[in-house]
Amino acid sequence: MKKALLPFVLLYFAFSLAFSQEKPLRILMIGAHPDDCDIKGGGTAALFAKMGHEVKFLSITNGDAGHMEMGGGMLAKRRYAETQEVAKRLGIQYDVLDNHDGELLPSLEIRLDVIRKIREWGADVVISHRPNDYHPDHRYTGVLVQDAAFMVGVPNIAADTPPLRKNPVFLYYQDNFQKPNPFSPDIVIDITSVIDQKIYALDAHTSQFYEWLPWIGNETDVIPEEKEERIAWLKSKRALAPNPSVQKALEEWYGKEKAAQVKFAEAFEICEYGTRPTREDILRLFPMLK
Repeated sequence: MKKALLPFVLLYFAFSLAFSQEKPLRILMIGAHPDDCDIKGGGTAALFAKMGHEVKFLSITNGDAGHMEMGGGMLAKRRYAETQEVAKRLGIQYDVLDNHDGELLPSLEIRLDVIRKIREWGADVVISHRPNDYHPDHRYTGVLVQDAAFMVGVPNIAADTPPLRKNPVFLYYQDNFQKPNPFSPDIVIDITSVIDQKIYALDAHTSQFYEWLPWIGNETDVIPEEKEERIAWLKSKRALAPNPSVQKALEEWYGKEKAAQVKFAEAFEICEYGTRPTREDILRLFPMLK
């Protein structure tokens, strides 16, 4: 009799386990251009995706000015295709809004688009630029996301899209700008295990990392021709060791011994305009920290 009941007992526990699992987290990373999210959060996105959570990258502009030889609709189409290849390589989704590169302003129209995108995704966490940055598109993307932070829960704003019942946690990407205030690494993620996947995703942006950025940086003579050599070169440029402030924050999250083994990390600062997370909230929203 006991043996006959065993399959039913196992089935019961299987169903119980399935229904006891929390639903996947939904992470929205917003960048000004079709490679910003990848640079600032590609490793964290890869970790989320590997854990079964849902990640979307959103570019506020279409990148149609970021090249020295081509531009306009042709470049926008090329860069969109690059984002879709990134999505495959990271296991995420990638959306691009049709706003001109280099001409972004924090208008009401675009703010409403951002509000809709956050609501449609049902975001638990939203990550974007700080509003102090060298590039006006980065600055204004930061402003747009900040301005959307409270409004995502207001039913009469962008009323064609249902409001969120809970404000997401809003975060900023890491940057090196010191004025008016320096970046604060409140949350730091060890991405050492996925650094090669992140670099492989960046490699999909051929128009940027092997053409435009080397050209504007006067480095065109150092770009390797072979694929593997290119990726190795890209890793040498884009996979940097944590700076002292990030290293200190790593110790707070991982402990001193484990933090000392971290070769690559991505850091984020908490924005005061969204839900202000407790340490327990952060551990829930970034389960890789556990």
